[in-house]
Amino acid sequence: MPTLTKLVTMEEAAEHNTKDDCWVVIDGKVYDVSSYLDEHPGGDDVLLGVTGQDATDEFEDAGHSKSARELMEKFFIGELDTTSSSIPELEIVKKAGKDIPQKFMEVTKQYWFVPVAVVGMSVVVGFLYTRKK
Repeated sequence: MPTLTKLVTMEEAAEHNTKDDCWVVIDGKVYDVSSYLDEHPGGDDVLLGVTGQDATDEFEDAGHSKSARELMEKFFIGELDTTSSSIPELEIVKKAGKDIPQKFMEVTKQYWFVPVAVVGMSVVVGFLYTRKK
């Protein structure tokens, strides 16, 4: 029979962010490492820096050994609940922008030299072309 694990939301994990109550999330699993802070080889500040957060990247970057990964199971308390969305759904609102002619005039004022250069080059090429005949 499969074992049931507690589902923990990221919001709940974030509430456990002190030295006395320290939870971290690694690879979608939640660990209570409060009792391990003093024993952690990298020091307690490493764990406290990621408490209440997803520490997967930091954990992987540190290159933990197989025995460290096995030791983690002792602190496992649940799995991250990915069904609850911590990001609210955004409402798309049409941006009230300037009308097209106004925008065109602004761009024209900003890049006035481009059409002037094109006309100038056309005149020079036309002049040189007619002189060769």
